[in-house]
Amino acid sequence: MKPAIVKLLCAFLLHSIFISCKKENSGLNPDGSSTRPDIDIIETLPPVQTAVHYNVTANCAGFYRALPARYDSTTKHYPLIIFLHGSGEMGNGTTDLPKVLKNAIPNLIHNKKFPPNFTAGGKNFSFIVLSPQVKSWTTPEDVYAMIKYAVAKLRVDTSRIYVTGLSLGGNTTWKFAARYGQMVAAVAPICASNTATESNTKPIASENIPVWTFHNEDDPLAPVQKTIDFVRLVNSYNPNPKARMTLWPTGGHDAWTKATDPSYKENGMNVYEWMLQYHK
Repeated sequence: MKPAIVKLLCAFLLHSIFISCKKENSGLNPDGSSTRPDIDIIETLPPVQTAVHYNVTANCAGFYRALPARYDSTTKHYPLIIFLHGSGEMGNGTTDLPKVLKNAIPNLIHNKKFPPNFTAGGKNFSFIVLSPQVKSWTTPEDVYAMIKYAVAKLRVDTSRIYVTGLSLGGNTTWKFAARYGQMVAAVAPICASNTATESNTKPIASENIPVWTFHNEDDPLAPVQKTIDFVRLVNSYNPNPKARMTLWPTGGHDAWTKATDPSYKENGMNVYEWMLQYHK
């Protein structure tokens, strides 16, 4: 056989092997559909929430970890929600940890009221949810450490990381977005009381971080004007998309029950479906 023909055959074989490996590694057919059935699993059972005692930071010695029911039966990577509690749920991360189950997302999961599956863009998603407990005021660094832990220990889709929190946690959600916005796909602060400034709003707009924030107009603890000012100032820097807010006339300080209720929808989407529109 002529050397030129041998070289041609070798090149063809190498190309075929490369294409075969590429298809195998991607787990996709040429039409984009999955070749790994576990990737297409749609969860039907509630997520499983477990207490974890672990020193995430000096300020956080424990958290609740909620995983899709069939997490251990798949190889897929899941979107991540970091939920930040309010000041009334602070504690030592061990014996105090059940306080975190009092409100919002951890409460919904605990009571089997958090949907196992969400649809966005014609695709199905199930969340990993981590709800850390802090001993003192939550810092952006606590959230950063929690995300780094999640990415190292769990199968997280790093293009779909979301942060939300209520009251104290809402404050930290704003602060985290301003400081570490490159890490998140969207944020949802609830009844926060931060004062809007250029330094904590312009970075959010510059990173084009999607924001949906919630507040009650009769909130006696966190003035609704704080949220109005935040959204106005963020939007003054022309982000894409524009920050949005939902204001309810009554409800006092508790805007989180409605905000995190899967049945509450605007434009046909609850806050979780809204989050899933966005990815890095």
